[in-house]
Amino acid sequence: MASNLARLVRRPLATYILSRSYRQNRNFSHHIFSGVSAPTSTKPRREIIDYLQKDSPYRVWSRPFSSANEILFGCFEGDHFDAVVPFMGESITDGTLATFLKKPGDRVEVDEPIAQVETDKVTIDVNSPEAGIIEKFVAKEGDTVMPGTKVAIISKSASTDTHVAPSEEKSGKDAPQPTPPVKKEEDKPKAKEEVAIKEKPKASSPVPSKISASEPQLPPKERERRVPMPRLRKRVATRLKDSQNTFAMLTTFNEVDMTNLMKLRSDYKDAFVEKHGVKLGLMSGFIKAAVTGLQNQPIVNAVIDGEDIIYREYIDISIAVGTPKGLVVPVIRDADKMNFADIEKEINNLAKKANNGTISIDEMAGGSFTISNGGVYGSLLSTPIINPPQSAILGMHSIVSRPMVVDGKIVPRPMMYVALTYDHRLIDGREAVFFLRRIKDVVEDPRRLLLDL
Repeated sequence: MASNLARLVRRPLATYILSRSYRQNRNFSHHIFSGVSAPTSTKPRREIIDYLQKDSPYRVWSRPFSSANEILFGCFEGDHFDAVVPFMGESITDGTLATFLKKPGDRVEVDEPIAQVETDKVTIDVNSPEAGIIEKFVAKEGDTVMPGTKVAIISKSASTDTHVAPSEEKSGKDAPQPTPPVKKEEDKPKAKEEVAIKEKPKASSPVPSKISASEPQLPPKERERRVPMPRLRKRVATRLKDSQNTFAMLTTFNEVDMTNLMKLRSDYKDAFVEKHGVKLGLMSGFIKAAVTGLQNQPIVNAVIDGEDIIYREYIDISIAVGTPKGLVVPVIRDADKMNFADIEKEINNLAKKANNGTISIDEMAGGSFTISNGGVYGSLLSTPIINPPQSAILGMHSIVSRPMVVDGKIVPRPMMYVALTYDHRLIDGREAVFFLRRIKDVVEDPRRLLLDL
């Protein structure tokens, strides 16, 4: 009985068995008939299932080797493997195939990136599931792809010598088409058809006027070029416009004397680097000041949800970072539990990932308050836009030496304008001004952090 049944087992489609006791996938022939050589059979699979339903404690189903396993590892057939788009995040359903990092015929190693997919938030690599040669691409740059979409075929046994490039494939397809004698018989009818084909464009001459009606009414100019807007830029544009349409945004300003914070950094910068391995910057001081401000004014850390107000018992600070591909906002988790060194290390880590394009969706998700430092680009003053679904954003600007009155004397001081944009539906002017005043007090006298004043 075992030998007869084993002949029914080996099928082109993999058959898997779920053990009621083990609850894990295993090959049927290996699980029941270990060591039996079972040749391919053409008998229907239903006989196996009927037999197992009567005499076996195992429940069987069959399916092609695709689905989640294909999305994670790529499907395979023989020595050919498919490179597929990986899972891109819970909130991302599709992306645009931005560019290929390799060419057909190139050698790739396991997990080596061969293409990049641009999503609304980050750029994701499509990696090779196995080491081998890229046989061909089955998708094109600019295509919209989803998790599991096949991008390329990797051949494990192919070599670069036997590979045919896409251009050669086209020429190869065109070349082996001999012109049989039948073509001579059809020469005369084709001559008439060619005349008819040549006359058709004259009849379709009004088409350009219809196309021009749907195009932007802009006069054509030289030295201009039109390119598609990247998905990240589209996403940023949508979120900023939604923010304008949703929030009742109002901005309040103040100015901060940076003398003491800059002196603190100057006095301890060498010792700080020696102990912690990172430089002491000004951003960590503003983050610590923002933490104390959010603790004193919890409404600034809250958010409107329908008809309810959600008060957050955590403080996750988002840092706006400008990258070559657009604006990203990585999040520093539990900033209220971190010291200056922890904050500086996290800022450096997230900034490197953002600029390299390796930052993940999880590292940008959430956040209860945002700080944007336009001063690194030389901005003197601005009104930042709230990052949804938060309720406020702090804008930092450039440090400029200006004449200030100190103890009745006019002295030069390094001054910075700071701006707080807030949702006036939730936050009143009183809370917003008190919050910004707290930022000013802590930055101008960092000893308040030590004394909790």
